[in-house]
Amino acid sequence: MKSKIIETIEQYDTIIIARHVRPDPDAYGSQLGLKALIQHNYPHKNVYADGAHEPSLSYLGTPEPIDPAQFKNALMIITDTANTERIDSEHYAKSAYILKIDHHPDVDPYGDVRWVDTSASSTSEMIVALFEHGVAQNGWEMTGTVAKLLFAGIVGDTGRFMYPSTTIQTFQRASQLLNYDFDRAELFDRMYEIDRKVLHLEGYIYQNFVMDEFGTAHMKITKDTLNTFQVTASEASQLVATLGNVKGIRAWAIMVEEDDQIRVRLRSKGPIINTLAAEYNGGGHPLASGATVYSWDEADALLEKLSEICQTK
Repeated sequence: MKSKIIETIEQYDTIIIARHVRPDPDAYGSQLGLKALIQHNYPHKNVYADGAHEPSLSYLGTPEPIDPAQFKNALMIITDTANTERIDSEHYAKSAYILKIDHHPDVDPYGDVRWVDTSASSTSEMIVALFEHGVAQNGWEMTGTVAKLLFAGIVGDTGRFMYPSTTIQTFQRASQLLNYDFDRAELFDRMYEIDRKVLHLEGYIYQNFVMDEFGTAHMKITKDTLNTFQVTASEASQLVATLGNVKGIRAWAIMVEEDDQIRVRLRSKGPIINTLAAEYNGGGHPLASGATVYSWDEADALLEKLSEICQTK
């Protein structure tokens, strides 16, 4: 599969790379890292990053506006995005060919070619694997910029290498990236700047979350709460792992109110939750998923189903 992806990249002069809406470090790391990797090894190609910018990730880079006409004969690569509804690209379907590179379950098998590896900790780790293959097959080279982006993506999606998805291979690939020239201390400082900013909100979650007798827990974070703690919805969503340390919790939801919707981050210590997320405009891993609802009544209905899952599993 990696050979096929590299061969396809070599066939197109224009390449557009997209990722999911409301990006996290792995979305940016895999998208911008792959862009920089292709640009370095194929300097004659036109390579673009599509999608709305997330200001909290400015330290990694920014996408750029793309003329819709560019899509017509372009190769479209979509990273870290399980289903078409979450692709942050208005014109991706107009492209000539679509590659999907993702580590989430392939519940929506879109694209002409799909490389899906659910054993990978992150899509950024998959891009490192692609680089390894490119070195052996085509003599690819890496830069400090590429290494920084991919390292940030791996760190972000592994929760600083603490999540169960972190494997020996994850550590091996992350350690490879440290051979290249980038300021690791500065990167960690920027990544954890958000952590420090939301520390008080994290304490608020610990003090106010709700748990039922079946081990189902949740926390509703309203717009008023975000304003009180001066935290954005994107920053608050990164606190989803907070309740994982609480004894007795089997599955939980962090719900963050935005202007036009409520983002739901679901996590589990055993019960399968991605099927529930799929019922509410989302998806993801069996134990880590996301969904979207449009009212607190709909949020309550989701929580009832989550509790039912915990009761039967």
